[in-house]
Parts: sequence; structure tokens; C-alpha cells
Amino acid sequence: MKRLICFLAVCVIGNFVSRAVAQISATNEPVSGIRIHSEIQTNPPQRLFVAEVDLKSSKVHLRVSRGGPDPDGGGKWETTLMEPTQIAAREKYNFVVNGDFFKAKGVNDGEGTNAHFRAAQWALVEGPAMTAGETWATASNARPCLVLHKNNSVTIERLTSPSTDALEVIAGNTILVRDGKVVPHQTKVRHPRTAVGLDANGSKLIFLVNDGRKPGVAVGMSYDEVAAEMVRLGCTEALNLDGGGSSVMAVRPLNAEKFQILNAPTDGRERAVANVLGISVDP
Repeated sequence: MKRLICFLAVCVIGNFVSRAVAQISATNEPVSGIRIHSEIQTNPPQRLFVAEVDLKSSKVHLRVSRGGPDPDGGGKWETTLMEPTQIAAREKYNFVVNGDFFKAKGVNDGEGTNAHFRAAQWALVEGPAMTAGETWATASNARPCLVLHKNNSVTIERLTSPSTDALEVIAGNTILVRDGKVVPHQTKVRHPRTAVGLDANGSKLIFLVNDGRKPGVAVGMSYDEVAAEMVRLGCTEALNLDGGGSSVMAVRPLNAEKFQILNAPTDGRERAVANVLGISVDP
């Protein structure tokens, strides 16, 4: 199969949200229930990758997965790092983004050649986490979480620990959109970011990954800028997941063997992470 998303422009539109959207790709549906497109923006230069997931489809399944197994039983560490596409291949996902902020044993954050996150390193996530009804991480302070409930509804709420009616839980660091409005943030620094949000009736899950730290190509986005994009894309609620070198969006069409990474991670490769948010689609 030819490359899934060519990201060649097919239309030009005018000014939008105080800056120009120069080019937008054709919408592609690599698997039923997941629609993907990209945007190239100017003033400032940006590259965005957007996925819309139909939560009402019985074939679409939202899941949270950690990297590797708990390395020290009841100790401090909860998982081991693994590349998102490797986690997704193991779990037979068709779509994946990186998950929560995390700490790795003996490793400081970095980028490119200074990034030392590698598969199999011991790690822990900073927020609550649940997979298939099993809680494997909690937090001392409430963190914004995307929650799949046992009745298949999806919500965004602040938690220290998954509730008894939850099935899958993944956390971020801050709320971006509430009641359809941007939640203002003091920090204006721009980074690559990964965000996830819900539409008004909870029928659509919207993912956004933007590139950054690439002068002249993609400068990255502040919290307020990515929040404005999420509102434009139809979100009434949205939260920010881990970003920087961790930001990644990848897709594997049905019957394909390999994942295609859509964005350009700043390490020059996908970064091993502690957990992911994935989508599997029944044939």
C-alpha cells in the first residue's frame, strides 16, 4: 500500500484563529472509524496531525497500555519504557499516541542526541493509570485524565485514582478546554504537543499532535495555542498529554504489518515511553 498520508496540500484557506492555515491535506480513513488529516500552517510555521475517532462505532475500542511489565513488584517503579509502535504492535492496535508524563530511573530529559530514554528502562507515570480495569498507577495530587467507563462512555475528569466504574484511564498534566472554551495558561512556551479531546455529546474523540523545535518548519505550540486548535476541531473538553520528544502519532491500516509514524519526533526517532493511548478496530 502506498504511504498512507502524503500530506500534499489540496486546498488553501484564509486567516484562522489569528494566523493563516496555509495547506490542509485530504482526509484519509485508514481504518473504519478513524479519520486523519494534516495541516501546514504559516505565521507562525506549524505542522499538525489530526485524528477523529468514532466512539459510537462498535468496532472501535479505546485502550491504555503500559510499556513493559512492572520491574520491581510492589516497589516504586511501575513499568518499563517501550516505543509506542512496539506497544501498539504487541496489543494489536491500529492507532497510537504517546501517553502520560513519566520519570525513568537514572535518566534526565533531553532531546535528539541528548535524549537518553531507551526501551527497558524502569519508569513510572505521573498520573493515575488503568488498563482493562486494573489500576497500576495512582497520584498524590489530582491530575486530568481521559476515562473510559464500563458503560463505554468517555469523560475527562481530575483523579488521584481510577474510580470503580472505570475501565481504562490515562492522565495528562493540564486541562486545555472546558465547556468549549480555552482554559488560559500563564506559560506561553512552545513545544511539540499531544492533546486529546471530546466533542459535545461524547461521540467523537479528537487527537492532535503538532511538531515543534524545527525553525522555519514547525515552531511548536503553547498550551493556549493547542487549546484553540482543539476548540476549532470541535472539542468541548480536552487535556494535554506528554509532549516534546515523546509526541508521536502512528497508524496501521487493517491487514498492514507496520505502523507509519505521521509526525516527526524531535529525537529523530520515536521515544520509548511509559504508556500509550491506543485504538484497535475490528476487521
